[in-house]
Amino acid sequence: MPHLDHTAFVNSRRDERSLGHHTLRAYAQDLRTFARFIKVHRLTEPLSKDDILAYHRHLRDELGAKPATIERRLVTLKSYFAWRADRNSALPSPFADVRISVRIPRRLPRPIDRDILRAVLSANDGTIAAQSTPGAEDTAPTSQDRVTLLIIKLLIVTGLRISELTNVKVREVSPDSGQILVNGKGSKERIVFVPNRELQEEFRRYSQMRSEHGSLASPLFLNTVGRRLRAATFRKRLRAMSKRLGIEPHLTPHRFRHSAATLLIEEGIDIRMVQALLGHANLKTTEIYVRVSNHALRRALERADILKILG
Repeated sequence: MPHLDHTAFVNSRRDERSLGHHTLRAYAQDLRTFARFIKVHRLTEPLSKDDILAYHRHLRDELGAKPATIERRLVTLKSYFAWRADRNSALPSPFADVRISVRIPRRLPRPIDRDILRAVLSANDGTIAAQSTPGAEDTAPTSQDRVTLLIIKLLIVTGLRISELTNVKVREVSPDSGQILVNGKGSKERIVFVPNRELQEEFRRYSQMRSEHGSLASPLFLNTVGRRLRAATFRKRLRAMSKRLGIEPHLTPHRFRHSAATLLIEEGIDIRMVQALLGHANLKTTEIYVRVSNHALRRALERADILKILG
């Protein structure tokens, strides 16, 4: 029975390509799924094209996996077997002659409507103003409300992934808090800007407070017990906020990212600048936001039916 050395493979991807924790975990899960298939079907070396095709049918028909999941698992396997063949030429890749087309329906991002964004910002500003107490500590609940709102504002103007923002260290914010050095996917660094003057000043005060009460290497955003704020914790805060404000579908960090990209394109920002801001390696990934804007334009035109107005 073939042995999948997934630990060595995952470690090599981590060391050679500097992939993130979530990607590496997905690789390991994909290989474990295939290992179970090998065991159940008692496959032996050398694995063949027919084995791969049978696994594709297993994912699609027996497990009912979504097209995107099927594609990712097959891509992981192909990468694994290419890596294995490089290490041992006596074990050729069973993907050599495999041609599988997985049709993935392209889902448009769901940005947050402008009116809802305004409601979120104004409602939370009001809550913070009502609860504000001079001299509150950074870990106090009122301060955490303030931090949550600050993060929301930063997500809207920078389009950052929540994992990118929660991993920012104190030293990675410029002295005037107008720039943030971000470590993105694949450990690629990029700089994002905080253009709004009021937000920049609010961010500067917060960053200064953090630099005075912790080391420059410490996380910028902390939770209620003084540790790095986790992305999962922030998502829970957004769910609670959505419930409190009656927002459906509920708010997520990635919807703020979608909103940032869509709003910038609607305001005429060049798509390549938006690509750089979001840290997309491929322009096609960014182009989907043009489609979202066109979709919004069509809905607006349908609401403002010119012929009906003239009639």
